Amino acid sequence: MSSASQVISVVGPLLALLCLIFALRAARRKRLIDNVPTCKTTGVFIGLVELKGTAETGEPLVSYLAAAPCVYYTWTIEEHWSRTVTETYRDSEGHTRTRTRHESGWTTVGHGGQQMPFYLRDDQGVIRVIPDGAKIEPRTVFDTSCGPADPLYYGKGPAHAVSDSDHCRRFHEQAIPVHAPLYVMGHARERTDVVAPEIAQHRDAPLFLISTRSEAQVSGGLAMRLWLLGAFGLVLCVGAWVASDALAASRPFPQRFTPVGGWVVREAPLSDDPVTRVPRYAGLALGYVGVWLLGWTWMAYNSLVDLRQRVRQAWANVDVQLKRRADLIPNLVRTVEGLRDHEQHLQTELAHLRSQLAATPPGEPGPDPQACAGLLTAVVERYPELKADAAFLKLQQQLVDTEQRIALARGYFNDIATFYNARLETVPDRYVARLAALRPQPLMGADQFERAPVPVSLTN
Repeated sequence: MSSASQVISVVGPLLALLCLIFALRAARRKRLIDNVPTCKTTGVFIGLVELKGTAETGEPLVSYLAAAPCVYYTWTIEEHWSRTVTETYRDSEGHTRTRTRHESGWTTVGHGGQQMPFYLRDDQGVIRVIPDGAKIEPRTVFDTSCGPADPLYYGKGPAHAVSDSDHCRRFHEQAIPVHAPLYVMGHARERTDVVAPEIAQHRDAPLFLISTRSEAQVSGGLAMRLWLLGAFGLVLCVGAWVASDALAASRPFPQRFTPVGGWVVREAPLSDDPVTRVPRYAGLALGYVGVWLLGWTWMAYNSLVDLRQRVRQAWANVDVQLKRRADLIPNLVRTVEGLRDHEQHLQTELAHLRSQLAATPPGEPGPDPQACAGLLTAVVERYPELKADAAFLKLQQQLVDTEQRIALARGYFNDIATFYNARLETVPDRYVARLAALRPQPLMGADQFERAPVPVSLTN
């Protein structure tokens, strides 16, 4: 076997293994997207979340080419060139010859872009998204080609031309326009300026994606990449050995002779024997498929274990919200009761002050006037803001928000637990689940809270 055929027989399987790695990576991301249920902006908890909404901002960017209001844009300007090249070479007999060939292509003569933090809005509220470090999939908002006669040619492009220019430029821009529907998956963390979460880059997050495509389109694209890369790797693995044998068969082989009785028999080289080639190709294909199945089983096993951990995390979020309600409501009730009592004391003191309107002049019989400056100062210092009505409204709002948080956490838990249970019953995941001894997770009903609701009573 020649050195060239040996290189092909080694490089081909290595490239096939690389394709297999990227195929399994796409499969892992697809399962991650499928495993994480979509939550509302008001139900975002710390950790990996999936959101759907529209891009919003008060002061949008203006894209360079389309002049569209957006939160992200990137643009490129390419110029076409072509030339004829004459080169000198030696033929197989050592004679010097010349030949010409035509070359053409596109050269980037300008590019740029900008991005900014923005808000993702859904039917429940908004959440801030910081796109730094995210994989962004924008939409095309500008794509045209023109010549020097078009004002766009020099209005947005540079004044100088590239070598061998054909004086044709292509202008392309992608952006995330304001109000554009978005699919976002990333890590939620606490904001530093206000008590609210935000989506930002995190070193431990398995994926940070901001896409103008829908979840179904993103998942479908990853599935197509999985099968295309897997099939291409199989073609590379087997095709490399086919090409290697074909190359080896086109070269002369050293003759090997074996004495058999009184006769001398010539042995055929292995790569020149079609009977031995077919089983070898089949063995390579089966070996590749076996490695693919082993890698998929390993990926699916880790995915199911990760999904189980997310179910546990979802239940922990429910538990946190229940504890929040248990700790928050009594404090709010005591605060409102205190404001109510303060106003009762204040009314008594004000009635005492009003009674001094009937005080008699000094020296005459009747009630004596009393100084009220000290009393008023004490009232102002003790009760700077007396807003019992607003406090009651705030308590009511806090109760509604708390119950809504619990409902969102419970819904998130039931969603991810339902998907987890479906995974355990779906072929082939059910066979992989047996390796990890995974069991279905019961769903949580409306009356299955670990902590009872806190009673609210403001009676005297």
